[in-house]
Amino acid sequence: MTDNALAKKAAAATSPELTDKVVLYFIEHGMQILTAIVLMGAGLFIARWVGTIVQRWLRSKAYDEPVSNLIVKVVKLLIIVFIGVMSLGQMGVQITPLIAGIGVAGVGVSLAMQGLLGNLVAGLTIIFSKPFTTGEYIELLGVYGQVTDISLFSTTLQHTDNSRVIVPNRKIVGEILHNYGNIRQLNLTAAIAYSADITQALALVNTILQQNPMVLAEPVPAVGIAALHESSIALAIQPWVKVDDFVPAQAAIYQAVIEQFRDHQIEVPIPRHNIQILNPAS
Repeated sequence: MTDNALAKKAAAATSPELTDKVVLYFIEHGMQILTAIVLMGAGLFIARWVGTIVQRWLRSKAYDEPVSNLIVKVVKLLIIVFIGVMSLGQMGVQITPLIAGIGVAGVGVSLAMQGLLGNLVAGLTIIFSKPFTTGEYIELLGVYGQVTDISLFSTTLQHTDNSRVIVPNRKIVGEILHNYGNIRQLNLTAAIAYSADITQALALVNTILQQNPMVLAEPVPAVGIAALHESSIALAIQPWVKVDDFVPAQAAIYQAVIEQFRDHQIEVPIPRHNIQILNPAS
């Protein structure tokens, strides 16, 4: 008898035995299988219900839509996995080795992806604790800029020259962070001569700030004498502006100060040096 014939004969003998085992299994565990199916159905319903609740809560907290969707999907997946393990237990499957295997695999994956998981955990910490939000100006670790994007793994800062800095989230959490918020204070100076009318000069600066639409009324701008130099008086001009107006407001205010001082004859001193010749040539 050939090998093919022997294989067919063995398969024919095994097939009824396998069928009998399957039928016997369903007879003995029919109720358990039905319970497992009901559990899975209930698990899908619970996952959808909890996901809807979490989605509403995240929207009420004004979280970004992509982040909210990802969190909802993770919550649903965890619920389904938990119910799935329970269902396998109801069907008579030994879940202890399965759980142990998942745990070992999880440890291995976490060791291999320490940096990535660190960024993920830090990103969730930033999203929920909100030390800063999109649109605010922050400074930390020697970098600074306006926050344009907060993702699960990194935060994007934009400079005034439109260049961007990508900061891994694990570098942010636990560090000292300076959050300027949505507004910034300009630190401008203007020099006038000692012979100039100081009261008039300060009044002109205040008028310029009041008429500039980029300058915020609150907080109130700080205007006064900053320092007394050898040949000039330095005026401090410190208005508050929105982060987006930080650069254009400086140029506009400086231009207005020059024009108003010129029109009202407020003298702006020009550096002069007196040179004394001790040994003039004969």
